[in-house]
Amino acid sequence: MDMQADTDTVIKLPAVLDLAAADGFLETMRSRLLPHVPLRIDASGVESLTLPCIQILLAARVGNAMMTIENPSEPFVSAFADLGLSWGDGSARDMADVMPAAADVQSDDESDPTPDLLMQELPMTKRILTIDDSKTIRDMLKMTLLDAGFEVLQAVDGQDGVEVFAKEPVDLVITDINMPKMDGYEVIRHIRGRSEYKSTPILVLTTESEPEKRNIAREAGATGWMVKPFDPEQMVATINKVVR
Repeated sequence: MDMQADTDTVIKLPAVLDLAAADGFLETMRSRLLPHVPLRIDASGVESLTLPCIQILLAARVGNAMMTIENPSEPFVSAFADLGLSWGDGSARDMADVMPAAADVQSDDESDPTPDLLMQELPMTKRILTIDDSKTIRDMLKMTLLDAGFEVLQAVDGQDGVEVFAKEPVDLVITDINMPKMDGYEVIRHIRGRSEYKSTPILVLTTESEPEKRNIAREAGATGWMVKPFDPEQMVATINKVVR
């Protein structure tokens, strides 16, 4: 990936941030993410960027509070705007829809968590299984969840997820919908088919946003629905709402 970084913690983004570039972008961001060192990202030459790269930028913003994006090109700003996101202040559309009726999960406080509580850690005993066929999304989930104090198990598709779930006890499942071998709906139905897991929280994380698909997930037994790209702070806040 043709991305330049210098000793002044400046990263110049390439013109095309596509799927092939995502993994290299992730490794570069990891190597440059130091919490107390300003990180400047030059986005002036970006002509197009895809969902995985947007996801990495969202996570990077959480990992480095002093990260700034300089001279964002029109395509860069538009890519975020098309998803209802702002690259500048992190504001986003309602990306999380908790469905308490689906698994009888209730919250004592229905108000939105304050920013100071968004990254509140839960005990390390809480184990989360993530199921997604995108390596980039799996990596971003793992980074986010480990930073928040969770233990993380990973599965590369629905069938793999069901097999991991059968072997390992978990406190919460995060699953994609569109996957090979077994889709997320079948994963949810499989888990809900076991009486001992009828109340295990299951969050759907997907690019889909259609109400009818949410309804299918709700009827299958999903606890919540989140739209990619996920905001790391919102992800942890949602988990804190549903994990006992």
